Amino acid sequence: MSRGLNKVQIIGHLGRDPEMRYTPAGKPVTTFTVAVSRSWNTNDGERHSETEWFNIVAFGSLAETCKQYLNKGKQVYVDGRLQTRRWDDKEGVKHTSVEIVANEMIMLGDRRDQNQHGHTPAESEPRDTDSPTPEDDFPF
Repeated sequence: MSRGLNKVQIIGHLGRDPEMRYTPAGKPVTTFTVAVSRSWNTNDGERHSETEWFNIVAFGSLAETCKQYLNKGKQVYVDGRLQTRRWDDKEGVKHTSVEIVANEMIMLGDRRDQNQHGHTPAESEPRDTDSPTPEDDFPF
């Protein structure tokens, strides 16, 4: 039997503040969008860039963390899996949405950015000073 793999890793900036709601069973669900840009030069030296937008969904304690600490413009790393949702609206029109279901989220960027928005996890969460910071985990 062969195994499959559904894994997505992105680094980008939030396009809007996270929105949290609850499932009928009371489980927290937070959604937000992340913009990931890339740039390249053509053979004639012309610079091009494009931005892809990703819908992110987080559940449980990760949903609560995303809602508490993230805001529009914040740079994040998201690790998760792709999921396709399909539904019919009230008029019977079929819709499809592809989203990333987050397994992990790491806040990136300059710590001064966190201070400007009043979100400094280090102040509310004790940290082992001998362990690497999230910025040390990524060589780029």
